[in-house]
Amino acid sequence: MSEKFLNPVNTQTWSNGRHVVSCTQVIQETWDVRTFCFVAEQPILFYFKPGQFVTLELEIDGEKIMRSYTISSSPSVPYSFSISVKRIPGGKVSNWLHDNLGIGQTLAAHGPVGDFNSIDYPADKVLLLSGGVGVTPVMSMARWMFDTNANVEACFIHSARTPKDIIYARELEHMCSRIANFNVHMICERQEAGHPWTGYRGFLNRPMLELIVPDFAEWEIFCCGPTPYMAAVRRILRETGFDMNHYHEESFGATPVDIVEEVIEHAEAAADADALLEQSDLVSVNFADSDKSVWIPRTETVHSAAARVGLHIPKACGMGLCGTCKVALKQGQVEMQHNGGITEEDEEAGYILACCSKPVGNLVVEY
Repeated sequence: MSEKFLNPVNTQTWSNGRHVVSCTQVIQETWDVRTFCFVAEQPILFYFKPGQFVTLELEIDGEKIMRSYTISSSPSVPYSFSISVKRIPGGKVSNWLHDNLGIGQTLAAHGPVGDFNSIDYPADKVLLLSGGVGVTPVMSMARWMFDTNANVEACFIHSARTPKDIIYARELEHMCSRIANFNVHMICERQEAGHPWTGYRGFLNRPMLELIVPDFAEWEIFCCGPTPYMAAVRRILRETGFDMNHYHEESFGATPVDIVEEVIEHAEAAADADALLEQSDLVSVNFADSDKSVWIPRTETVHSAAARVGLHIPKACGMGLCGTCKVALKQGQVEMQHNGGITEEDEEAGYILACCSKPVGNLVVEY
């Protein structure tokens, strides 16, 4: 036996930040969905809350791209984490991952972040609703409950286009067969030749929900899926008088917003600040590391200010979700309207998210 085999492992703990990880496994979940598993070069315990996400730092065709993906694995398997990605026609990042990311390749991951998680909202009854690839965060929750033998009554309702599109089908059936307090129900929009289906058909609606979970008003609900799917779920719940304080949802629909912001930023960078507002209405933002400064209106973000002087602060969501654009604020105050992309500890240490922070007065930023 090798002596190295018995050497103690110097394990670190994952914290919100940038880490280089290596792809160790690629799993074909369905015909158009793959799971990519990652570990750190230096062993790291990947502590996160089921439902949170990471942001991958990629270089595609010479362009640096940041993209956020929900963690589909459970923190009960702490030395690795996984994401499940659906191939999308014309999708630049998803298709690149499917076609290029293989075992042994490395990339940088930022995170974990996100308010959508099952740890912060404990309950005795948990209803997990998902549509399409939106199954990933609620699957992380389900795996966590299963692996920890949680004393929770859980019901998992997943909607897919066809039987061949059901992600994690065999694993969910296995989980359901092993514990009595975990029930799984699948809904398929339609059936295709060669794929027999005896389960629910069509779309999730109120009669179907009431049939599956008659007392759903007493459950904590976690929902993720396409925008129309989640809108339909919210409508059903509101029609029944459900207390929406017990409803939680997650979606990654920020790409259009991100594109719009980039267009605006380039337009603003080319404009003359004096033509926008009088000097007395502007505040100064100084980027100390780059020795650059700019005058901007108080309605503009720190990220936009950086773009004005040719500085690129990486970002992935533009909504204060992913935490990619975190920078240190050395002087001044900002109004920051984030969506869970920064921890209280980072805020106390003086960090802000550039994409959603607007100056109260003159600022000095470490960038």
